[in-house]
Amino acid sequence: MRTVLMVAEKPSLAQSIARILSKGSCTSRKGLNGACSVHEYTGSFQGQSVRFKMTSVCGHVMSLDFIGKYNNWDKVDPAELFSKAPTEKKEANPKLNMVKFLQVCAPRGRAVGGVQLCLTADCGCVQVEARGCDFVVLWLDCDKEGENICFEVLDAVQPVMNKGGVREQTVFRAKFSSITDTDIWNAMNRLGEPNRNEALSVDARQELDLRIGCAFTRFQTKYFQGKYGNLDSSLISFGPCQTPTLGFCVERHDKIQSFKPETYWILQAKVFKGKDSPLTLDWSRVRVFDREVGQMFVNLAKTSKEAKVEAVSQKEKTKQRPQALNTVEMLRVGSSALGDHLLIHGRLV
Repeated sequence: MRTVLMVAEKPSLAQSIARILSKGSCTSRKGLNGACSVHEYTGSFQGQSVRFKMTSVCGHVMSLDFIGKYNNWDKVDPAELFSKAPTEKKEANPKLNMVKFLQVCAPRGRAVGGVQLCLTADCGCVQVEARGCDFVVLWLDCDKEGENICFEVLDAVQPVMNKGGVREQTVFRAKFSSITDTDIWNAMNRLGEPNRNEALSVDARQELDLRIGCAFTRFQTKYFQGKYGNLDSSLISFGPCQTPTLGFCVERHDKIQSFKPETYWILQAKVFKGKDSPLTLDWSRVRVFDREVGQMFVNLAKTSKEAKVEAVSQKEKTKQRPQALNTVEMLRVGSSALGDHLLIHGRLV
C-alpha cells in the first residue's frame, strides 16, 4: 500500500484536518521531535487505497540570517549589510529538529535543498515521517508565507520520498479558507500545485527585511545612544513593517490628544396618534452647531399641530437562521460591527 504524507502549518490544524478527512477514525502518536503529532488512517487517493500520515511543522522551517562574521556590530559597517554581506538559510528553531522530523535519515553528507546535511543514524524527527512516502499533500496556510513554507517542506522531504513514475504527479497543494468539513473536503477533492513564484517573493521580502532591518537597527542604535537620556537603550530596532506601523499609531494618538469636542444640537420630535405608540422622527438635517438656529426649528415644530405623510413604502424581508461562523467570516463580521466603534475610541488605527 502506498503512503501519502500530508503536512499542515501547525499541530492543531493537522489534528483537525486529519479528524475531518478520516471521519474521526485516525490514530495519533507523538512525533520524534516531541512538538508535532502524527495522525494515521487508511483511505483512497488518486483512485487507489493508501495509508495517510498527517503531521505538521511549526511555522517556517528555515530562517534567513547573515553568516557569522557579519553579526559583530563593532567590526562591520552597517552599510555593508545592504549588499556585501552574504546570507544563509538556517533552521528557524533548531530545538525542534524540524528538517530531521520531515525527512528520513539521509546518508551522511548528502545534499538536501542546496544545503549539505551531516546526519547521524539515530536522527529521527520529519525525516522519519517522509521516508518511503509516495505522495505529499501540502496543507499550509493559503497565503504567500504558506506557499514559501511549502517549498521549505519539499526541500526536506523530496530527497527521501519514493521516486514516482516519469509523468506521475507526487506533490499536491490544498487550498482552503476555514477548518470546516465542507471546506476541507472541497480542498482535498480539488488539489493543485504549490506556487513557486509566490514562494520566491517571500524569499525576496525576507532578504529585504533582514538587510534593511539589521542595517538601520545598528545605525540608529549607535547614533541615538548617549544623546537622549531616556532613549539610551541597548537596542532601538527598525523594521520595514514595524516602523511605519509605529508612525500610524503615533499619528492617531496625536489626533486623539489634539481633538477638541464641539457642542451641537439635534431636534427630536415624536408624533402621537390616538392610543398607538408614538412615532419618533429623524431630522433630515441631523444636527446644527448654532444654538439659536436649533431653537428656531424647535419653535417652528411647536407651532405645528399636524404631520403630513407624503409617502408610504413597504417591503417584506426574510431573515434566515444565522450560520456558524468560520474564522474568515468571524473576522469579517467583527470588523464590520466593531471597526467604527474601535476607531472612534482610538483603539484601532
